[in-house]
Amino acid sequence: MSAAKLVTIYGGSGFLGRQIARVMAAQGWRVRVAVRRPNEAGTVRTYGAPGQIEPVPCNVRDDLSVTACMADADAVVNCVGILVREGKNTFDAIHEEAAGRIARIAARTGIRHFVHVSALGADANSESRYAASKGRGEALVLEHRPDAAILRPSIIFGADDQFYNRIASMARLGPFLFVPGANTQVQPVHVMDAAHAAAMAASGQAGPGIYELGGPDVLTMREVARQVLKSTDRRRAIIGIPHWMAGVMGSVLDAGQVVTGGLLTNRILTRDQARSLRYPNRVGESGVKTFADLGIEPVAAAAVIDGYLWRFRPSGQYEAITASAKNLRDN
Repeated sequence: MSAAKLVTIYGGSGFLGRQIARVMAAQGWRVRVAVRRPNEAGTVRTYGAPGQIEPVPCNVRDDLSVTACMADADAVVNCVGILVREGKNTFDAIHEEAAGRIARIAARTGIRHFVHVSALGADANSESRYAASKGRGEALVLEHRPDAAILRPSIIFGADDQFYNRIASMARLGPFLFVPGANTQVQPVHVMDAAHAAAMAASGQAGPGIYELGGPDVLTMREVARQVLKSTDRRRAIIGIPHWMAGVMGSVLDAGQVVTGGLLTNRILTRDQARSLRYPNRVGESGVKTFADLGIEPVAAAAVIDGYLWRFRPSGQYEAITASAKNLRDN
C-alpha cells in the first residue's frame, strides 16, 4: 500500500490556505502547512485526522527555509499574500520575490504539480502596487514553472472574510454607510469554491494555465453594501465616496501608519486600495479559463452571508425571535 501523497501549502494558515488544507486532507493527502508562526496555526490540525496536517515554520524570504518545507512533497500550493505592508513584508517581497523563489525551488526539486494563487486584476503595468506585484509574481512563477496552474480569484468571501464582515462592522457605526468606489464592479467568490479549484490543480485534475475565479454575480460595491444591510437587518443611507476622496482618506490613514512607525497598521483603507477600486474586479470575457473549465458551479454570496453576518444584527442570532415577539398580542 503506497503512502498518502504530501502537499506543502505556503501560507496555509491564511483565510484561503486553511480551506485548501481542509479540502486536501478530506481527499486523503498529508498536508504540510508552511507558515511564519506555526504555534499560532494549531487550528489547522483539527481539519484532518491526527497527524495528517502539520504546521511547520517557514520564512518565504529565505531559500533554505522554503526548500526544507518542500522536502518530499508531491505538490506545492503558494497562497502567501498580504493586503497591506507590514515591516519587511512588502508587496514586492511577498507577491513577487517569494513567489519566484518558491517556483524556482519547486522546479529545481522536481515538484510534480505547482499551484500559485494570484489575484483577479493582476497586471505588472497596473497603477495599483498590489496588482502590479501580483502580475510580476505571476511572470516569475511562469519563468520557472511554465506548467503552473495560476488561480486569480476575485474578492473572496466566507465566514472569516475581511470583506463582508468589515462592511457589516462599519454598518453598526451610524446612520450612514460610506462606500469607496460605490460603482466599481466586483465578483465575490466563495472561499470553498476557490479552495476546491486549488485542490484540483494540486492533484493534477486541472491542467496548467491561468484560471480567473469569480462567483455567479457581478455586483457594484453599492449592491454589496445593500446585501450587507439586508443580511444584518439594518437601515442605513449608503453614501458613495468619490475616488479622489477615497485616495485622500487612504493617504491620511497611510500617514498614520508611518508616523507610528508601523505600530498601527492601516487596515481600514490604504491609498493603494483606493487606487484599485478605480477598476472593475471581475472575470474577463475573452478566452480565459474559469470555474466552468473545472466543473465547479460557484456559490452566490447571497446564499451564504446570512450564515455568518447574523452577529452584526441588532439582536444578533435572536433577531428573528425578537421580530416574531413584536407580533404577539395579549389575549
